[in-house]
Amino acid sequence: MQTPSIREWGREWGQSGRDTWDRLPNPAKLALKALLWVVGVLFLLWLILFITKGRFLERPFERIATNIVGREVSVGGDFQLYSNPHIKFRAEKLVVANPAWAEGERFIDSELIDLRIDILRLIFGDVLFRRATLKDTHFALEWDEAGVRNSWTFGETGGEPFRLPKIREAAIAGTSLAYRDPPRQLFADLSFAPISARSNRFGQSIGFQGRGTSMREPFRVSGRLESPNATAAGGRNDMTARIEVGDSRIDVAGTLPGVTELEGALLNLHAEGGNLATPFLLLGVAVPETRRFDLGGELRPVGNEWRMTKIAGTFGDSDLSGSMTVRTGGERLFIAADLASRALDILDAGPWIGIPPERLDRMGGKGAITSEGGRPRVLPNAPLNADGLSRFDARIAYRAAAVRTGTIPLQNLQLTLGLDNRLLTLKPVRFDFAGGTLTGNIDLNARRSPVVTRYDVNLSPVRISELLRGFDIDGTGTKGVLKGRLTLTGYGNDVRESLGSANGRIAVILPQGDFWLRNAELLELDIGDFVEAALGKKLKEPARIRCGLIAFTVKNGVGRADPIFIDTRKNVIRGGGTISFKDESLDLAVEADAKNPSLFSGQSPIGIGGWFAAPTVNPISGELIGRAAAGGVLGALISPLAALVAFIDLGDEEDTNCAPVLAGANGAAVRAADKAAEKKRSDG
Repeated sequence: MQTPSIREWGREWGQSGRDTWDRLPNPAKLALKALLWVVGVLFLLWLILFITKGRFLERPFERIATNIVGREVSVGGDFQLYSNPHIKFRAEKLVVANPAWAEGERFIDSELIDLRIDILRLIFGDVLFRRATLKDTHFALEWDEAGVRNSWTFGETGGEPFRLPKIREAAIAGTSLAYRDPPRQLFADLSFAPISARSNRFGQSIGFQGRGTSMREPFRVSGRLESPNATAAGGRNDMTARIEVGDSRIDVAGTLPGVTELEGALLNLHAEGGNLATPFLLLGVAVPETRRFDLGGELRPVGNEWRMTKIAGTFGDSDLSGSMTVRTGGERLFIAADLASRALDILDAGPWIGIPPERLDRMGGKGAITSEGGRPRVLPNAPLNADGLSRFDARIAYRAAAVRTGTIPLQNLQLTLGLDNRLLTLKPVRFDFAGGTLTGNIDLNARRSPVVTRYDVNLSPVRISELLRGFDIDGTGTKGVLKGRLTLTGYGNDVRESLGSANGRIAVILPQGDFWLRNAELLELDIGDFVEAALGKKLKEPARIRCGLIAFTVKNGVGRADPIFIDTRKNVIRGGGTISFKDESLDLAVEADAKNPSLFSGQSPIGIGGWFAAPTVNPISGELIGRAAAGGVLGALISPLAALVAFIDLGDEEDTNCAPVLAGANGAAVRAADKAAEKKRSDG
């Protein structure tokens, strides 16, 4: 059989094809013709795009992209859009504008974006970048002033936010990001280290660094995603970050559930610096200042809360432990804390009332004293940050088992701080000392201007001997107890202003006790009885205190003695004068009148002057000088013995009615009771 030639075979095949075509119905013929035309046109378009690299599509791309995102999109350099076989997109100097309300003009500003987009995935509605190259790309993320709109949500009313697509291979260099959040006063500029990845494998950890401000407080930040390959595979997300503000540093390390997820994370936090109040400024929160701190703990984000547990470390020379929660999402930030110290150094409590910690670090306890116009001042005048108090609420409980004071040891310090919309309360402040307890309630109302502060302090009976021993005053023979009450209301934005304008009352009651006899005689300037007691070895015999009251009525920052009154077995001690919270001056005088006759008694006041920080005692008064002058004249005119007449004390004082004294009554009530008792004696 003869094999057909190729030419004959071709003629036969062509004839067969024509026969098949002829047998097709007309609709099928039309469909096939249309398909061939479409394939031909598509091939022609592909060929044109491939040859021209699609550069002629630059302007249509800009118009279409602008309509889609609702923002102006422009390309200032080379543009390519074609398939080979996957879609290649290349744009130089690509700019996507920000919305009109934004401060920055550009949302994206890129020197180069070069993408390879998987064409099959795209046909089925999925976007996969097989390769992405970005060079010198800047993102500007902004919130509007009301905190309602942001620049990465496209469309005027509730559009879709910008989302990063899937990327299989990437080479990214020169990336930077600016974040602007006016409602939270948070602004940051970050730059990212070059990133390379292939087949979902990163070549190294991903680092970033930058600067910014939060609540107008500048900070620096740096960090790294330590496990980018595990992150890309959906595994762990190990990260480290450091935030530096002032001389404070906060290091954070831990694992995130997702690259941008915080819920469920466990982070180890370590913070150290010169003042714990400094890092809190990033939140706009005014917390009490501290000396140098070094604290660590575990941080867990849960919902709208940041929970810090296992806090342990030091501030100044004191230890600190406990837990703290910072809650966001409400009208104001809320801080809840339960903190404790085994031992609190009193110098570390100084900044809580406005004494600068740097002065305490440099000068110790002397740092509490300043000098103004040659006068020592001890009341602090650091202004209250009322604006900072308006940004958060708080409830903080603090305990210290012991307080090191250098003088009187304090135990069992407890305080609870509450803050509710600029109303700051310390209810209660409580500690034990010298066998007694001090309990105080302080209300500081920063809702008003100037700030209104109410002080209410109670002192339960403390042992006087222990109190004096704490100041190294021993061997005085003073025994017994004292108790007291302070109620003041002041106006001003610091402690000095507040007390310098205060009104109220201060009262210290001595319900019982003893002086050594020598002290009672010396208060009278009774040299005669002093010598007699010394010769009889009776100087250390007790002079019983029947009752005593040291009280001041305070008006506009000046406390007037109301009264100073101590009734002992030997004498009645009275005093007068003022103490001033305005300039911290003392101008007091005390005088003792004997209940028994004496041949040589000065019978003149002893002055107490100077300042709160530097008091002085002056036994030489004008009255004593006058008495001495009178004695000198009598001695010269009559005889030397006549000089003693000026110093004779008839000792006509009587026991007084102690009831109003022990009740803490004012001077008028004490004097009225004294006169009533004297009248009763004279009538009897």
